[in-house]
Amino acid sequence: MSDQHLGGNWNYPNSITAGAGTVAQLSDAAIQMGMRAPLVVTDPALAALPMIAAALERCGAAGLNAGLFSQVRANPTGQTIIDGVQAYRAGGHDGVIGFGGGSSIDVAKAVALMVGQDCPLWEFEDRGDNWRRANEAEIAAIIAVPTTAGTGSEVGRAAVIIDDAHQVKKIIFHPNMLPSRVILDPELTLELPPSLTAATGMDALSHNLEALCSPSYHPMAQGIAVEGIRLIKEHLPEAVANGHNLEARMQMLVASSMGATAFQKGLGAMHALAHPLGALFDAHHGLLNAILMPYVLQANRDEIQASIERTARYIGLDNATFDGFLNWVLALRRQVGIPHSLNAIGIDDSQLDKVGKMATEDPSAGGNPIAFTAAQYAQLCGCAIRGELAS
Repeated sequence: MSDQHLGGNWNYPNSITAGAGTVAQLSDAAIQMGMRAPLVVTDPALAALPMIAAALERCGAAGLNAGLFSQVRANPTGQTIIDGVQAYRAGGHDGVIGFGGGSSIDVAKAVALMVGQDCPLWEFEDRGDNWRRANEAEIAAIIAVPTTAGTGSEVGRAAVIIDDAHQVKKIIFHPNMLPSRVILDPELTLELPPSLTAATGMDALSHNLEALCSPSYHPMAQGIAVEGIRLIKEHLPEAVANGHNLEARMQMLVASSMGATAFQKGLGAMHALAHPLGALFDAHHGLLNAILMPYVLQANRDEIQASIERTARYIGLDNATFDGFLNWVLALRRQVGIPHSLNAIGIDDSQLDKVGKMATEDPSAGGNPIAFTAAQYAQLCGCAIRGELAS
């Protein structure tokens, strides 16, 4: 890398409280942030579990008039944000608590942004300086409580939302969408089923990996990404096999936050393909990244081999080569139950050309080490659909 590229604007995350049982500090955190009537944003399945009832009860005991918005779907749409804003205003709320997986936290952040804006959500798509259009003073305070270890949305300044009218995932961005407080409590993840533990854990790996491979200059993110990969290697198999292992659950929460901290360095082709596939086929984002991972690594091989080999040595692989690392990824996927092809989760090749075009237009494509064309993205996606990994 030439000296002229040694520079950048770096932003690092927020105040994080980590450890078993720390969710008990939620009401105190809300009060410290000036909230008196927070809106808890989550999904229907989580809303039915005792942890949400307990959180609302704690808030009530502390004198907070907490409300609940639980209409979050796996791939949230613009309508979800409209509904959340309506719930916020109707309840007279003064802050947002995102409680759940990445979709819930993304919705919470987008709702917090939009409660004080007069223009449509899509005005804040992450392009150019769109974020400067926002009325910053009216963005609501945000607390994030993740219950999955994958997206790392709790340390991010953006939300991924589907534009219903155009069937495309868009990244909504504002610096003040970064939650001011984060609670990482591994006890909240103990009941996450093995399949979701695997898919979200591989999502965290994709974030760390794509940050590692991005050509952008960001040494701090690079170091975080490498250590995040090591934590996932050491702890994801155990978290899947023994979901009640608190240490494994804690380390995966940390690795997830690390991945999203690191990926301000950039993402890449995994996400550039996963976003349109998720929008078109309503498939789980983490599972898409997990399936796409080896195909994208192989396609990027010529540009990332040195970084991958350094990482292979750091995480202690016996075969510290690119092939050794790729074989570890394939073995890890098998161990935690990730399918080898997109076809195995019901994705066919009927929209390959559209996916290829959408991938080139996705902001994540800008961080890929190679600028693939729409045809190359379509070919790459086709290989992943058929399960054909080039040697």
